[in-house]
Amino acid sequence: MQQFDMYINGSPVQSGNTFDVINPATGQAFARCQLGDVSHVDGAVRAARAAFPAWSRTAEDERKQLLHAVAGAIEANMPELMGLVTMETGKPMGGLNGIGSGMEVGGSIAWTQYTTELQLPVDVIQDNDDARIEVHRKPLGVVASITPWNWPLLIAIWHVIPALRAGNTVVMKPSEFTPVSTLRFVQLASEILPAGVINIVTGGGDVGAAITAHPDIQKVIFTGSTPTGKRIMQSAAGNLTRCTLELGGNDAGIVLPDANIQDIVPKLFGAAFHNNGQTCAALKRLYVHESQYDEVCEAMTALAQNVKVGDGLEEGTELGPVQNQPQLDIVMDLAESARVDGGTFLTGGQRMDRDGYFFEPTIVAGLTDGSRLVDEEPFGPIVPIIKYTDVDEVIERANRNASGLGGSIWSSDTDRAAELAQRLECGSAWVNDHGAIQPDAPFGGVKQSGMGVEFGLYGLEEFTSLQTLKIAK
Repeated sequence: MQQFDMYINGSPVQSGNTFDVINPATGQAFARCQLGDVSHVDGAVRAARAAFPAWSRTAEDERKQLLHAVAGAIEANMPELMGLVTMETGKPMGGLNGIGSGMEVGGSIAWTQYTTELQLPVDVIQDNDDARIEVHRKPLGVVASITPWNWPLLIAIWHVIPALRAGNTVVMKPSEFTPVSTLRFVQLASEILPAGVINIVTGGGDVGAAITAHPDIQKVIFTGSTPTGKRIMQSAAGNLTRCTLELGGNDAGIVLPDANIQDIVPKLFGAAFHNNGQTCAALKRLYVHESQYDEVCEAMTALAQNVKVGDGLEEGTELGPVQNQPQLDIVMDLAESARVDGGTFLTGGQRMDRDGYFFEPTIVAGLTDGSRLVDEEPFGPIVPIIKYTDVDEVIERANRNASGLGGSIWSSDTDRAAELAQRLECGSAWVNDHGAIQPDAPFGGVKQSGMGVEFGLYGLEEFTSLQTLKIAK
């Protein structure tokens, strides 16, 4: 069984206690990690705080060179990292439409390379005979990253690289369900970056609570559930610690009557089921006009019945298991609630009879708003298809949900679709696509889906504070 250590101040750290990491495709442990505690959080924060002055003053070109070297280390170890991601998350190496551990590690490289080249501007507000006024963006200090289990390595990169690029130092806490690829990444980065610039503590809720309440952490960035995000915000408020929170989503996709069903159904299916539906910005509520409802249901069902589900290490696997037993329980509970609400299961609806946390790809018809499967985020391979008659009404129905991460409009008239998409109350809106993100476009939620954005210059600026400099002439 593989063993993984924490890294604090550039060196491996053991706690004397460990916990097992389960491969969700087998239900068996494949790795063992250190169980950190509050003392390790304190040590990691001290190391990050001590490293901050030198790192924040490091020349821009040198900092960029080091971060490009980190990207190179990820690329040089890509096969190993892909295997770790697959074993801890269950996602296939390739995956449905190429969305699997290969994409996760490849995306980690691409995001690191792109973000490293970003340049924070100095804005000149005034420059005349009286004075010159400049606005500078300065690093905050110690940034804490708390990451989820669905895209553990990629989301860690989203958090950490812009923090480091802006001149901050970092303390990381990965999900206890999926710590190994992040631990290996930090090990690689620690061989490149100065000691204390990047640190990682593994453990349970006590570690997360100690991080969010720590007085020497200037910012917490968290991706995960809305209830946990609220607790983090409450804890951080005691120290006025800044937060970026990318929280749960229950994204709606709306198919207009003029949409070409044959063209869009494969994209709809991929948007709903990639990573087994375990993506915050996956399509989770599919509204279809009554004139095309039956056609869409039939086509989506056919795809669900033919997708290959299995161990992510097996060649050709498109969908893997649900990542953990508690999440599988949520999916099964929502499926049962859909039965009680009179939903028609067009396919799936059951746990699969095999080792691991497998659930059949499931399409449910006949539900509407007010059903738990429509109103709540399942975060698994189950999607309700909901009938509507009036476009204005369905926009209002989509917006009635408390979540506001993403949404999409599907139509042959892209101008009208874009107009309607802007009426959706969500941080990202897509036309004839869903969930597509890229490192130069800001991404974040509104309402109960969070606060702040990630990616690109907008995301980089969130790791800085503004300083106004006035030079009297």
